[in-house]
Amino acid sequence: MSLALVGITVLWVFLYGYLIVASIDFGAGFFSFYGKWTGKGAVINDVIDRYLSPVWEVTNVFLVFFLVGLVGFFPDAAYYYGEALLIPGSVALILLAIRGSFYAFANYGARESTLFLFLYGMSGLFIPAALSTVLTISEGGFIIEQGGRVVFLANELLTSPYSWSVVLLALVSVLFISASFLTYYASRAEDQEALEVLRSFALFWSLPTIFAGFLVFVTLREHNPQHFHAMLDVSWMFVASMGCFLVALGLLMRRKAYGMAFLFVMLQYAFAFFGYGVSHLPYLLYPYVTITGSVTSPAMGQALIAAFVGGLALLIPSLWLLLRLFLFDARYVKGLRP
Repeated sequence: MSLALVGITVLWVFLYGYLIVASIDFGAGFFSFYGKWTGKGAVINDVIDRYLSPVWEVTNVFLVFFLVGLVGFFPDAAYYYGEALLIPGSVALILLAIRGSFYAFANYGARESTLFLFLYGMSGLFIPAALSTVLTISEGGFIIEQGGRVVFLANELLTSPYSWSVVLLALVSVLFISASFLTYYASRAEDQEALEVLRSFALFWSLPTIFAGFLVFVTLREHNPQHFHAMLDVSWMFVASMGCFLVALGLLMRRKAYGMAFLFVMLQYAFAFFGYGVSHLPYLLYPYVTITGSVTSPAMGQALIAAFVGGLALLIPSLWLLLRLFLFDARYVKGLRP
């Protein structure tokens, strides 16, 4: 396996980790606001707060690893994406700062303020919408080279059906992944009332995820036929993703094995996410940046791989300890004092 392929595989694993962990976090924030707004906060917010308290600080570790690794492994990506991501990247950073401020002031009444909860909850939807522009831009057609410099076609991005279909998929995926996990977490807490509310959220957002995914396929066919046909070559991965979705949906509807249902949700997105990534190769940005043409020097690449594999080896056991000692502790999950 080539250095470039190893590098992009490691980065894609980190990005998938961020997709799952951040989706749970962002969706939980939105449901927390929605619960207060609709009067269901007394039912679901205790379960949501018990999840958020131990994990919010580690959510962005995956994103930091990915961004640093992308620039380190593929320096040309920073050159081409830099101008295009200036606005959405700045928006995402501002929204992340808002979320961080909410946590900082949570013990001073922020959780009881409707305004703070609104900013916190809506930022959880706008962050993935802003970050999803990276995948949109990577399909080409939004960046051109003109006079020796990179020009970002903002109007093309804002008027592209494909762009908005990706934003829609990001939004509904966040809510479905989060609701599926929180349903499982409520079942572990043996909070039947919260379980039923969160389960209804998961069921409500399940079908829009499939519709949004189908819409992305349709619009991608028009926007980038080359990538669309490459996705057909690995169509089994998307069929497997659909199968996992149906299993998860069946378990949720039958009120059985909520942990297994969430596992199949993770597999649903794993198959779709890695199928998208495999079919996108060798391009990082159509048609300018490829993993072979923009990879860093062998010595730098080997050092980065060693560092990232070591970081992953530390991060996974750390997350496991966090889950074992705090999040899924038998007394903590039920809201009991140790």
